Amino acid sequence: MENQLDPAGLGVDAPDTPAKSRPVRWIGKGVAGAVLAAVSATAFYLHGLGAAPVVAPPPPSVTISAPLQRDIEDRLGFLGQFSAVNRVELRAQVGGTLTQINFKDGDIVHQGDLLFEIDPEPYRIKLSEATAELASASARLALATRQLTRAQELQRSEAGTVENVDQSVAEQRAAQAAVDRANALVRDARFDLDRCRITAPFTGRIGTHLVSAGNLVSGSRAGSGPTTLLATIVSLDPVYLDFDISENDYAAFQRSRAGRQGPLSDTVTLSPTGDSGFTRTGKLDFIDNTLDRSSGTIHARATIPNRDLSLTPGGFARVRLATTAPQPALLVPDAAVLDDQTDHMVYVVGADDVATPRKVQIGDLRGGLRVIRSGLAPTDRVVIDGIPSVHPGSKISPRNGTIQFTAEQAAEGAKS
Repeated sequence: MENQLDPAGLGVDAPDTPAKSRPVRWIGKGVAGAVLAAVSATAFYLHGLGAAPVVAPPPPSVTISAPLQRDIEDRLGFLGQFSAVNRVELRAQVGGTLTQINFKDGDIVHQGDLLFEIDPEPYRIKLSEATAELASASARLALATRQLTRAQELQRSEAGTVENVDQSVAEQRAAQAAVDRANALVRDARFDLDRCRITAPFTGRIGTHLVSAGNLVSGSRAGSGPTTLLATIVSLDPVYLDFDISENDYAAFQRSRAGRQGPLSDTVTLSPTGDSGFTRTGKLDFIDNTLDRSSGTIHARATIPNRDLSLTPGGFARVRLATTAPQPALLVPDAAVLDDQTDHMVYVVGADDVATPRKVQIGDLRGGLRVIRSGLAPTDRVVIDGIPSVHPGSKISPRNGTIQFTAEQAAEGAKS
């Protein structure tokens, strides 16, 4: 039986047509019109019920401010370690029994203070022997001198011979040599006796004693033989601060130093471990003559005053080295600077209150503020708060803010 349209024109097969044999047919234009009419009726119905139309959200509220302008110097930052200007191992120059230790471990000792004493009795005996030999030699010299005088008088009166005079001269010279030798032995014995008392060569802090009283120590005046290490002493005021400069930083330092004169390039500021700021200064007084091939760095050293003795050799400190005189610079909060792959950007708000990303060149941190080397003008309005809600080209609702920068913040910061 042939397929026929139903009376309603909906494209439905006649009832007497079997379902499995009915071909699929597309809904006609009449059905599409009916659907559109239903949608319109539904919208009219909802509008009649008072449904609110969709309203766009208000622009995000952010804080903006012009970049802060300050005079700031360029600088390099490093990590350094303190070392003693003078460090001495106290060793015995004479051997004997250690009888006294006159300090407490870790004391501050002053130049000339008695630290150790070795039994002096053997050296007193040696000095007494040398003194006695000197007295004997002096007596022989006196006798030889008188004999020479008599021989010369006899020769002048023709009662003596030239041979007697020559013999007296030789004896007098031999006696004088014996006196000189005895004097040397006395000085040698006194030297050894004096070295039984070991004193502090300079003012500093002494470490722990390595030999207890009662032990037999060995000594060598020339240091060629075995000696006993008694203790170690280091100076404390001033101290050295040693640090390494990378090849790139050293090249930048050399360029900045070449065109300037004055002490600025030799001044360093430092913040020892435990200090809250860069409160100490020193002088850069040594840069090595070659770069280390293995590390690509060059060794440098600064001398730091330590009048309060609070800096200890072996401790660490952050150190900054200024490379230019203070120059005008722009600063913004570090949180306002966004990373854009290898670049950096900030959001700048135009007169139409539209936020636009701006590529900038950044410098180091100064107390939470980032130095902007290029890319901003002093009159630009920079988004400093509410950045997560800002999108490129989006409309924003700005409110004015301020960027704070104090003298304490100026002293802070680290190399980035």
